[in-house]
Amino acid sequence: MSNPKKNKELVEAFCTTVFVKHNLSTLDELMRDDYIQHNPDVPQGKVGFKQFFEATFKAMPDFKYSLKQMVAEADLVWMYSATSGTHTGGDWLGVPPSGNKLNFDVVDMFRIQDGLIAEHWDVADTYSLFSQLGKIK
Repeated sequence: MSNPKKNKELVEAFCTTVFVKHNLSTLDELMRDDYIQHNPDVPQGKVGFKQFFEATFKAMPDFKYSLKQMVAEADLVWMYSATSGTHTGGDWLGVPPSGNKLNFDVVDMFRIQDGLIAEHWDVADTYSLFSQLGKIK
């Protein structure tokens, strides 16, 4: 039986470790190897997630994450967050370093299985993101 309180604690620890501290070293304790990603910009599996966020943190060394709301039910955890950073590092999402400041909101949904993050969906303010990156005018 799923425990929403424990699932919420797991996702909160994941967000703090990965998105706030930029620490990907504890993914084995937080995420399944066969993690399913429903965002086409992020490769599948734990390895794909790690590669994407290594590139993200390199592209935006000042990457900031702020959790605004979290809700858990059964094996699902939803979060609403704000993300910001300055695109000064490497290429990101096919765009060379722009020097642009990025600010966008994201709603994430995680499915928990056997005490680990198993699956992820998101809805992001991609219009703002891609406009700020200079990908769309």
